Amino acid sequence: MKILILNAGSSSLKYSLFGLQSTCLLCHGLIERIGGDASHEYAAPDGVKQTLAIAAADHQQALSVVFQLLARLELLTDIKSLAGVGHRVVHGGERFNRPTLITESVLQQIDAACPLAPLHNPANLLGIREAMRQLPGIAQVAVFDTAYHQTLPDYAYRYALPGELYRDHAVRRYGFHGVSHFYVAKQAAAFLGKPLTECNFITLHLGNGASVAAIAGGKSVDTSMGLTPLEGLVMGSRSGDLDPAIPFYLHRALGLDYPAIEELLNKNSGCKGLCGDNDLRNIHARANVGDADACLTLEIYAYRIKKYIGAYFAVLNHVDGIVFTGGVGENDAWVRAQSCAGLSALGIGIDAKTNAKPARPIGQISPPGAPTAVLVVATDEELEIALQTQACLEALDQAGV
Repeated sequence: MKILILNAGSSSLKYSLFGLQSTCLLCHGLIERIGGDASHEYAAPDGVKQTLAIAAADHQQALSVVFQLLARLELLTDIKSLAGVGHRVVHGGERFNRPTLITESVLQQIDAACPLAPLHNPANLLGIREAMRQLPGIAQVAVFDTAYHQTLPDYAYRYALPGELYRDHAVRRYGFHGVSHFYVAKQAAAFLGKPLTECNFITLHLGNGASVAAIAGGKSVDTSMGLTPLEGLVMGSRSGDLDPAIPFYLHRALGLDYPAIEELLNKNSGCKGLCGDNDLRNIHARANVGDADACLTLEIYAYRIKKYIGAYFAVLNHVDGIVFTGGVGENDAWVRAQSCAGLSALGIGIDAKTNAKPARPIGQISPPGAPTAVLVVATDEELEIALQTQACLEALDQAGV
């Protein structure tokens, strides 16, 4: 029996097929530009990657392409060999704090959270409904990116706004990247040889989107993203934290309407706004030849991370480990070093040699015996979704559902 993981975007479909129990990755791929000049990139069991131009006018055709490939590779010749399908859902609101079997009621709840994640939840729903249509009788499980952060205390998730905005409109901090934060925290605890329930971590998921989580006893107690993924760190094209009066000023001074401001803050700010590029590899290359905007962008990027590390150290009091993950966190030695520079008073330090080339999939880059371990952990969100989907299905089976 196998588990299929689907992550549907507005014009994309990412998928992974795992063998059950062994959680062995059998195949994974990505279909992009659905509805246009679609392409399908996938890696078969032999590890060889291929990219093909395909016809995919909609998600129905895209999912059919996935099933055709899996059948051709003899990985899924009969849909009855699927134990279930796990779906990544970005926003679960306050309703969901664990992986959940998808029913019509659950679909309605996910739909109700669409105003909180208008760029993500509608696409997630589209993928779920199409999978249910093409895989009748196969259990479908939703795994929510917000679920892990549902353990935040009220003083961490409430904003200083009138109470009715929370009670009537669910305006609060939710946090995102929960699947990744939970996965790397588990890996870090195992690496340190301690139960997760006895560990305090500051986990940094740094990619084009970026967030930090304070984890106490294995539970998320604070996180940098808020009602939406816009709050917090400087990101590829998102501003992160800023004076909340700035949108009003832009409206008055520049005549921008609120949709234009929303697009500015989400798609044309962050690193892209500062220097015109959201790829840190390009920004480093420019900084290396003296580009002032690129140099400043890197300084701002690392400075914001350092501020959150210090803040979350205060929240946790004792920290077993700082964990870097995500595309930037796993691959950018300069960001890791600068984010931890000057924090020796907190027992945080970086060994230049191990930081330059950390062990994979997990490596310690702090000096031996340092009070606070600094780790680089390769995240695997698809595997974590598969594990949570499997656990959900097993719990339902034991309950006779």
